Amino acid sequence: MTAAELRRLYIDFFVENFDHAEIKGASLIPENDPTVLFTTAGMHPLVPFLLGEDHPSGKRLVNAQKCIRTGDIEEVGDATHLTFFEMLGNWSLGDYFKEGAIQMSFEFLTKNRESGGLGLALSELAVTCFEGDSDAPKDEESAEIWRKLGVSDDRIAFLPKKDNWWGPAGSTGPCGPDTEMFYWTGDGDAPDVYDPEDNSWVEIWNDVFMQYNKNEAGAFEPLNQTNVDTGMGLERVLAVLGGVKSPYDTELFREAIEEIRMLANISEPNESQIQSERIIADHLRTATFILGDPFGVSPSNTDQGYILRRVIRRAIRHGRKLGIETDFARKIAGIYVKTYIDSYPELMTNQDRIFAEMAKEEMNFNKTLNRGISVLSKEMEKLDGMKDKGVRAFADDFIFEMFATYGFPVEMTIEELKNAGWIQNEKDIEFVMTKFEENFVKHQELSRSGAEKKFSGGLADSSEETTALHTATHLLHKALKIVLGDHVEQRGSNITSERLRFDFSHPEKMTPEQKEEVEKIVNEQIQAALPISCEEMTVDEAKENGAIGLFESKYGDKVKVYTVGEGENVFSKEICGGPHVENTSTIKSFKIKKEESSSSGVRRIKAVIGV
Repeated sequence: MTAAELRRLYIDFFVENFDHAEIKGASLIPENDPTVLFTTAGMHPLVPFLLGEDHPSGKRLVNAQKCIRTGDIEEVGDATHLTFFEMLGNWSLGDYFKEGAIQMSFEFLTKNRESGGLGLALSELAVTCFEGDSDAPKDEESAEIWRKLGVSDDRIAFLPKKDNWWGPAGSTGPCGPDTEMFYWTGDGDAPDVYDPEDNSWVEIWNDVFMQYNKNEAGAFEPLNQTNVDTGMGLERVLAVLGGVKSPYDTELFREAIEEIRMLANISEPNESQIQSERIIADHLRTATFILGDPFGVSPSNTDQGYILRRVIRRAIRHGRKLGIETDFARKIAGIYVKTYIDSYPELMTNQDRIFAEMAKEEMNFNKTLNRGISVLSKEMEKLDGMKDKGVRAFADDFIFEMFATYGFPVEMTIEELKNAGWIQNEKDIEFVMTKFEENFVKHQELSRSGAEKKFSGGLADSSEETTALHTATHLLHKALKIVLGDHVEQRGSNITSERLRFDFSHPEKMTPEQKEEVEKIVNEQIQAALPISCEEMTVDEAKENGAIGLFESKYGDKVKVYTVGEGENVFSKEICGGPHVENTSTIKSFKIKKEESSSSGVRRIKAVIGV
């Protein structure tokens, strides 16, 4: 089965058998969630609807969602970890719950292909459920549903929160137990008893039951609207269906890896080379999708742009490690555009940008590598009189600083020191790596601490302050179009309860007069006390009515359009999922605190309200 066939099979199964509405996948850049850099799960774009807002397409939804997770990026290179992946998911927004979700999952897994399922044997399946604790009871309800479907007690494991509980992603919010499904990929028949420690059991699906809300006091209260959020990793299931051990052995990576081996002149790679080719294949696929996203992130030293730069440069470093001397990132990106063009046409739309940015970043990084060699040469020259001490003459953190400051790979530093005679044997290499790893761990701890403060995770805040700031971004967006021109388009937003951050397309720095005019226009709408209304309509109707928004990143045939003003006093119309205030007067006032560059061709405004 191909990836396109699996994607279509999954969506059609829920549309045709269980009355789900197919919705489009959203952008990789979360539109109104300040807690994450990228869309990390299918539920992120659905936050307002999981919290109770009506979705234009109804209560039963299904789609394929592009996702990026970078928390374990250092693990990429093994057989399983991916930075970019697709999540197949179906949702119930206050409709069916545990019995319905589990029944649907079971049918899709076990029905034969002619009936629209995957045709997996029940004898090769196992499940896990929440074991219960002081916060919530043991999930016997889910286990009993599985028993009725024919799963034996020996194939049902009860595991603690760290294994079978979702959320809250932040300190408070919706959460609940989940049930996970596993498939046997080992040699021979599956054992009668499921062992969670046996890696031959591969997780292929997860049904999350949002039935609790963790409040400020830390207590778990029943939710008024219970939701189902499921996730099936396309790449992992494709590997299972293809009888291969890794997603890297599937059609999605095959051509890219073949090209990498050809460029590196490798026919039978060793373990280290396999790790490097996987990192290159994964990271350049991730970069292709980020660059091809409608929001148009570019490599930079902050936020999403930093992650993009990191994955491109890490791929190039491993290309050098394999012996690839020519520029290759753009070529691999072209393979992925061709592979995914039918499912994600935005890659074709943005292919010129993808190729240009990839080539530019590779060129810049090559300059960085050359600069690193220059810095290293000067340091060796400075310490030349201490060469009898060998590599121990260098400061303990020098080699790590070569990596952290100049992006110079530790392997290349070792190679240069070895060629110059500073490294004589394996003990010297071991010494270098030990010092490097010690400094790397310290760096990770500092980075993780900073990330936890900035991106604590969780569902988007729906407080009164955040709602007012969110509404203010609509006024700002329109005001920017009025002052700067119709070329202005939203390129991302980050909203907390204290301030808004709005990224938009514009080629140059705003003048003081332009910022003052934008502020004036927004405050005039606030003082006018304009009502805000919401109407559901088709995408075509939204376009005809002059609504602004990234149409290709929205869900389904119907969207919500929020109108500021009424009658002859309509100020703006914009597609959005909410939440919004009912009247602009609630915002009180608007003040731009900073206007700066976000990335090439993208500006960023930080603003506050109510001051």
